[in-house]
Amino acid sequence: MDNEFLRTEEAIVAVLKTVYDPEIPVNVYDLGLIYKVDVDDDKNVHIEMTLTAPNCPAADYIVEDIRMRVETVDEVKSVNVHLVFDPEWNKDMMSEEAKLELGFL
Repeated sequence: MDNEFLRTEEAIVAVLKTVYDPEIPVNVYDLGLIYKVDVDDDKNVHIEMTLTAPNCPAADYIVEDIRMRVETVDEVKSVNVHLVFDPEWNKDMMSEEAKLELGFL
């Protein structure tokens, strides 16, 4: 059972790494925008995420792209994406790869 959930979570992270903010050439996962991914026993996925700015013009696009892509993961039944702004995003939340790509290193 644990291996099954681990595989599902790994597949979800892999899919999240294919979602990009249209204005930034780094995926949302490496940007540090994904705060939490929970998969319940029924394979419903709950994602808490933020944006680089609360007034991001691409917010609806990004949230819908995440929802649609995560729904393609085998055995996922539903996806709920919840936007949060606490804690506020900052560049320290990015992966080392993202910082390098954006010239912060």
